[in-house]
Amino acid sequence: MSNAVAPLAIRRHDGGPCPGSVTVVLDQPGKPVVVLDHSLIQRIEATLRLVPRDATGLVLASSSPRAFVAGADLRSIRELDDDQLRRYLAYGSQVFGMLAAFPFPTVAAINGAALGGGLEIAMHCDALIALSPQPRDGQPGRPYPVGLPECGLSICPGWGGASLLPALIDPAEGIRRTASGKPLTFDEARAAGLFSAVAETPEDLEDVCQEWLASARPNTPRRDGAPLRWTGRPATRAVAIDALDRVRAELPDTEAARAVARAVDAGLAGGWSAALASEQESLVRLRHTPQAVQAIDAFFAKSSGGKG
Repeated sequence: MSNAVAPLAIRRHDGGPCPGSVTVVLDQPGKPVVVLDHSLIQRIEATLRLVPRDATGLVLASSSPRAFVAGADLRSIRELDDDQLRRYLAYGSQVFGMLAAFPFPTVAAINGAALGGGLEIAMHCDALIALSPQPRDGQPGRPYPVGLPECGLSICPGWGGASLLPALIDPAEGIRRTASGKPLTFDEARAAGLFSAVAETPEDLEDVCQEWLASARPNTPRRDGAPLRWTGRPATRAVAIDALDRVRAELPDTEAARAVARAVDAGLAGGWSAALASEQESLVRLRHTPQAVQAIDAFFAKSSGGKG
């Protein structure tokens, strides 16, 4: 990380439901939505290093009104050589892991679509608090997507998503969704229990996050370098093993789906680092397949944003 990297905004809360907590705001000026490219991950690292260790909690928020984070930088996934991509993915894992290492509770404030790497960084927090879709022009709010769409592009998650989502919702459904690349809508995610709480208005979102932090603070666990909730934890390991055994045969007959199953299996057998290693090696390999090349090219043909 360069010393010249500008940190993101940090707001410290001296009052409110959780005095002493901080909010880190993901921001990418000049872009319509936040995308996790290398420069933003550098800024996240610089910012998290500035968070005081005596904070009472952390809210990870987004400045984008349209989405929490639209995804990882698909151009990097397509264009970096293999060694560069491995370093990019490993660096992202290292920075996201900082959220899971703080000695106080952390929460992601999901104010809109959270896809791919955007959901993965959120799931490194201890909880997800969502904003209910907001009405516009007198019409009800449109449910936004939350999920891991990578397998729909014939690639796979690269920052632990395959082992994170099944620990936050029904494990079998989490594996199916990841292996098919089919995100949940807000309503489906809420019904599935993905969110620890839901705020009804944008003005309430930060207070609801702080209220959750205040309630969680007395029970913050001893950190071990892995996210609080993933399939290898004692509370979810047995049910995740059973879910993987039950759904493996019904997953799509694709290399991407098999990579998801292997990553879940690797994590259950070898721990969090093994889960990450399996995902990242699969992603490096899969992005070269004809199916992935065609799917990613088609994505860029429809969109100039480069989000995945």
